[in-house]
Amino acid sequence: MIDEKAQQLGTLIGQGEEYRALIRARDALDGDKELAGKLKRLEQLSMELQQRLGRGEEPEQAQADEYDGLFGEVQSSVTYQRLVAAQSNFDKVMHHVQEQILEGMRQGAQSRIITLS
Repeated sequence: MIDEKAQQLGTLIGQGEEYRALIRARDALDGDKELAGKLKRLEQLSMELQQRLGRGEEPEQAQADEYDGLFGEVQSSVTYQRLVAAQSNFDKVMHHVQEQILEGMRQGAQSRIITLS
């Protein structure tokens, strides 16, 4: 019964506008090869900088400058901004769903009636 209800909830979430907007935003990002390349390079730089800092080393100025430049370019991208907004909206929906599940659990724990359907 729980699996069935979870699948129904998943179906409803998947049909929701927030999830569809997130999928469209991800697809748009996948279609923007230049932006995808910048994000990949940004991730590489981030890992390299974290490793250097983890070893107690100062990052090279050229790396830090490249990171800052790429970060600014990515953040100013309309495609990236749409993805961030869509992810934020979807996260809000999921947070609300989680709150509702917790409330249902509280009510279920207080109820003396056991339901099987």
